Amino acid sequence: MIKYNLICANKHEFESWFSNSKEFDKLKNKKLLECIYCSNKKIDKSIMSPKVLNSSKAELDSKSLDDFKKIKKDLINLRKFVESNFEYVEKNFPEKVREIYYDKNDKKNIFGKTTEKEREELREEGIDLVSIPWIEKEN
Repeated sequence: MIKYNLICANKHEFESWFSNSKEFDKLKNKKLLECIYCSNKKIDKSIMSPKVLNSSKAELDSKSLDDFKKIKKDLINLRKFVESNFEYVEKNFPEKVREIYYDKNDKKNIFGKTTEKEREELREEGIDLVSIPWIEKEN
């Protein structure tokens, strides 16, 4: 695992973990990375100080590993919570979220998928969305 400091075109900085150094490039090329603050897809690596290990410490230290395990566990718990308490509306998300937003009496928790264009259109209508990191069950 490798952690990178990332920066979007709007200068928001955040961190993300990748399985290896090539994974960042692969995800960036497929436009699967997005800013956690504004959902911008233009993401680059930011300046960071790498952790250099000497030959006697070639393993990931236990604190870093513990931090990673905790983050992964938290993300898995978040996914379980969403799946248990929200209705999955798949790619119908933009239409369903509009229905809920404009009908103030309809209070439902939903989750689903959107494209960047759909998110931008919803944002322009005043509908705020939250993107959450989604760990696949088999990960």
